[in-house]
Amino acid sequence: MDIFQAIIIGIIEGFTEFLPISSTGHMIVASKFLGIEESELMKAFEVIIQFSAILAVALIYREKISIKKIDLWLKLLVAFLPLAIVGYIFKDDIKALFTVTTVAYMFIIGGIIFLIVEYFYKPQEYHVDDVENVTYKQAFWVGISQIFSLVPGTSRAGATIIGGMLTGLDRKTSSDFSFLLAIPVMTAVSGYDLLKHYHEFVDVNWTPFVVGFVVSFVVAYITVKLFLVFIQRFTFVAFGIYRIIFGLILLWII
Repeated sequence: MDIFQAIIIGIIEGFTEFLPISSTGHMIVASKFLGIEESELMKAFEVIIQFSAILAVALIYREKISIKKIDLWLKLLVAFLPLAIVGYIFKDDIKALFTVTTVAYMFIIGGIIFLIVEYFYKPQEYHVDDVENVTYKQAFWVGISQIFSLVPGTSRAGATIIGGMLTGLDRKTSSDFSFLLAIPVMTAVSGYDLLKHYHEFVDVNWTPFVVGFVVSFVVAYITVKLFLVFIQRFTFVAFGIYRIIFGLILLWII
């Protein structure tokens, strides 16, 4: 992998990881056009830039990362456990689901679900408007919805945001909870992947890795900041339409 490729992949990871549009599909298309093969080294690179994106979110929500917020983190733990348990038990079956066709169809299905949820969403009704007021019951159901993100192309952010809105959180709070939940989820996933691919870092050319790390961090930070502003003024309809169009493009490509 050269520096140009590292920059492009870093941008895509930072931009798509926390938006409800699934980074998986975008990585597939980008790798295809850049001529990057899915190798063990590439998987190791993805671990690095994913970890960088996590750090960006942790920086944005640094005031929430405190022992004083233990109740919030217990709720996030409740939301994290369903995915951890199901993912561990069915990890081999989940790998079998990873095909470009599956990713494309899940893009389309996810987009349709976003449009349906937004159609029935009633802003004038009471919704939880502060992430610290999320109940344990709501956290649990967000965790259940996150299980669907195990299907490639679903989008972890998309599944948890939709789950939050369906349980009574407003758009901003659903997004906040989703981003905070990403910290333990992606840390666990990245840590597990790092253990599997640590040998790939021996005698590796670190320049593309460092460049990708920095690019992913900066892009993820800016993207999440802008997204939080965007969602207070607009709906998720644009994301739903985008997912459908991108899914159709993926089907056309394959």
